[in-house]
Amino acid sequence: MNKSELVEAIAKKSGLTKVDAKRALDAFIGVTSATLKKGDRIALVGFGSFSVTKRAARKGRNPRTGADIKIPARKVVKFKAGAELNANVK
Repeated sequence: MNKSELVEAIAKKSGLTKVDAKRALDAFIGVTSATLKKGDRIALVGFGSFSVTKRAARKGRNPRTGADIKIPARKVVKFKAGAELNANVK
């Protein structure tokens, strides 16, 4: 499902117009991005939680040449599904 299909599904399920559903989805994405950028966590009970974790620097291998490369440390977004979401997917 891509973004436009998600907007259409949200609009149909909630009774909102597609324009309002797109605005709501864009607002959710914006707020989520800003919150994670600050290093905070977002927890949606029953759905899951978004957090930022630090990935340590590590050694890797260039698949083309086989040469060792150094992969720098960085922050990554992590999503952990909630119990209700897991139960609905099974």
